[in-house]
Amino acid sequence: MKDEPRSHPFRDSNEDIAATRRLPDTPQTRAPAYRLAFADRDFMTREELRPVRLQLELLKPQMIMDERGIRSTIVVMGSARIPAPGQPGKAAGLSRWYEEARRLARLVTERSLQSYGHEDVVITGGGPGIMEAGNRGAEEAGGDSIGLNIVLPHEQAPNAYVTPDLSFNFHYFAIRKMHFLMRAKAICIFPGGFGTLDEMFESLTLIQTKRMKRVPFLLFGRDWWERVLDWNFLAEEGVINPEDLSLFQFVETAEEALAAIDGFEPDCR
Repeated sequence: MKDEPRSHPFRDSNEDIAATRRLPDTPQTRAPAYRLAFADRDFMTREELRPVRLQLELLKPQMIMDERGIRSTIVVMGSARIPAPGQPGKAAGLSRWYEEARRLARLVTERSLQSYGHEDVVITGGGPGIMEAGNRGAEEAGGDSIGLNIVLPHEQAPNAYVTPDLSFNFHYFAIRKMHFLMRAKAICIFPGGFGTLDEMFESLTLIQTKRMKRVPFLLFGRDWWERVLDWNFLAEEGVINPEDLSLFQFVETAEEALAAIDGFEPDCR
C-alpha cells in the first residue's frame, strides 16, 4: 500500500514497533502484556477480536483497490477443477469453458485498457481452473486482474496469472464474497460445484431482494445449468416469482456475454 503523508503530528506506529525491538531484555518486556496490541499476533487472533479481523479483511483490499483507482470489475466465477484443454482432470470434459473464460477475460481487459485499467477489471477467486483462465486472459491482454484467494485445508495457492499486488488472501468467506460484488459491473458464472453455486445463489439473492443493484448476470452454458437446476420448476412451484427468471440469462460465448453487458438496461426490466 502507498505511504501517504500523515495528516497528524503524532508518532508513526511503525516507529514504535521498531523501537520495541531495541528494548532491554527483561521479564517485563518479555511478558505478552507488554506487547503493542496491534503488533501482538496472539492478541489479534483472540476470539473476542473477531469483529476487528472482519473489519481488517474488509478494509485492506478496499484500500488497495481504491489506491489503484479500480472503479468497476467484471466478476468471473467457476470451478477450480476445470483444467485447460489437454490437461488431465476429472472435469476435463468441461475444459472448453476454461478457454471461453480465458477469451472473455482477454476481450474484457482489452476494452478495460482503454480506460487505463480503471474500469471493468477482471476479478476471480484467484485459484486454479476457471479462476486461472480469467486471470490468464487478462494477463495475455496486457492488463491487470484481481484474485481473491482464501485459506483452505488443501492449501490453495494463487494462480500464476493474478497481478501480484492485487492478489488477496482471506480467512472469512463472507468478506471475500463482499469484495466480489462491491465493484461488480457484471457477474459471469461458469460451470462449477458447491463453491460456485454458493457464490451464484448469494449474488442472485442480493439482487432478488434489492440488497444489490441489478447487473448483467450471465450463466455460461444453458444445457449445463438446466441440468443442474430446474429453474422453471422453482417458479411453477411458487418458491420464486416468474419475473425472478429474468434476473439472469444464459450465454454460450464471450461475444454473447459482451453483447449482454453492453445492451443491459436495468431500468427497462
